[in-house]
Amino acid sequence: MPFLIITTVIWSFSFSLIGVYLAGQVDPWFSILMRVGLATLLFVPFMRFSGISFKACIAFMAAGACQLGIMYLFYYQSFLYLTVPEVLLFGITMPIYVTLIYDLLKGQSLRWGYLFSALLAVLGAGVINFSHPRENFWFGMLIIQTANFFFALGQVGYKRAMELYPMPSRQSSALFYLGALCVAIVAWLLLGNVEQLPTTSVQWGILVWLGLGASGMGYFMWNYGAGKVDAGTLAIMNNAMIPVGLMVNFLIWQEEPEWGKTLAGGAIMLLSLWIHKRWVVIEDKMVKA
Repeated sequence: MPFLIITTVIWSFSFSLIGVYLAGQVDPWFSILMRVGLATLLFVPFMRFSGISFKACIAFMAAGACQLGIMYLFYYQSFLYLTVPEVLLFGITMPIYVTLIYDLLKGQSLRWGYLFSALLAVLGAGVINFSHPRENFWFGMLIIQTANFFFALGQVGYKRAMELYPMPSRQSSALFYLGALCVAIVAWLLLGNVEQLPTTSVQWGILVWLGLGASGMGYFMWNYGAGKVDAGTLAIMNNAMIPVGLMVNFLIWQEEPEWGKTLAGGAIMLLSLWIHKRWVVIEDKMVKA
């Protein structure tokens, strides 16, 4: 849990930085390539292939390709059609994706207790209502939902890979980022625009931070934490960044929030985590006994 909480705080700043300083100004494919490339460099010293099965390499690389590579392709495009708060709030479906994909990968029937706690977290995020429909609004929503799906698929895939092929987190993360880098390189070669590279020190600085901090250390801590908690807790923590990210956006850019809805939604999400930890986990233990 501590790793998931720390990462949530780190990522909460990324939404506003991308939406304000990069979206529509810097080529998104270059942003993705630099961000994933810098993150990969952090873990190159831990890259090992000897003693690792081919299936294990493919599993961790596929997780990285989904969670960072393909997800970023859609995520960065969503800022062209949606505001920062909208991008944040449309992540409310993440818990459902996480829970359902995890059960699917394990080949087991749906656990209704897990789904209930995840749906309660979705309800909490939905209470924080911030929606202004306009042209291309629904197209933007479709893009961010696709990004959400691949983000969930990648993190659950990483968690499942660690269960099947346990190895040191630094080593698995190296393979994870390598898979994401493969996607980023192909996207840049096919779609990149060399005439829209960063032009200011602020833009370069943000890309460096997003690469080394938010992506490099952020995803390492998130996936490490994901491997230590159950799927229900992981699903709920995916929505915790919504109120935190909104608060960052409101405080830094002085946007007036709906304080009542924000606090009420956050309270419901905390309640869902408490219910899950108190009831759902106990229910699982009883079934296993």
